[in-house]
Amino acid sequence: MPASKNTAKAAKPDAKPRHPKRPPAPPAQVFKRLHREYPDAHCELDHADAYQLLAATILSAQCTDRRVNMVTPALFKRYPTPKALANAKPEELEAIIKTTGFFRAKAKNLIGMAAGVVDRFGGAIPKTLDELVTLPGVGRKTANVLLGNAFGINAGVVVDTHIGRLSRRLGFTRETDPVKVEQDLMRLFPRRDWTLLAHLLIFHGRRVCEARRPKCEACVLNDLCPSSLV
Repeated sequence: MPASKNTAKAAKPDAKPRHPKRPPAPPAQVFKRLHREYPDAHCELDHADAYQLLAATILSAQCTDRRVNMVTPALFKRYPTPKALANAKPEELEAIIKTTGFFRAKAKNLIGMAAGVVDRFGGAIPKTLDELVTLPGVGRKTANVLLGNAFGINAGVVVDTHIGRLSRRLGFTRETDPVKVEQDLMRLFPRRDWTLLAHLLIFHGRRVCEARRPKCEACVLNDLCPSSLV
């Protein structure tokens, strides 16, 4: 039986280029224009140090930065150090972070991360990707956020849903797997730009190149983008 109009799958906005004859957007021009458009692009998770940023990034999974920023003041007041967090009672921690969603899993990861930092790294947040990803709740994306923003180390490119979407729309990649998208971006952009590149793409994705209704008419990249609607 053919699908009804109500159940038919809608086409993804970034499923294929709108201008198939237009080449992929030139990476250097994209970076230059976005940097000019968002000169203050930065990590929007509030934090005072590497420990706070790591905890906030773990909380940000499937949650907005705004919501995380509403929760972390109470979190860090109650657990100001990795040692304090490692000794947290799960039910008390869960109550503080409940509104970020998946709070039981996140509480387990936060306590496990803090315990790992205390037991294996002397209470100091590690500064390498290989070490960071051994901690509970820390994958490549979280490690890249931490290294780039807390330590100024460009170990890789953060790839979240915004960055993946824009990378495909701009023709930088055809991949959907975040690790493969990251590899393509690392080949296209110089290492010195990796952390800022992520902030620029996230800012643009949240403000203009939205998932369902991209504002192509207001986009500074619309003459370069193969997916532009104008």
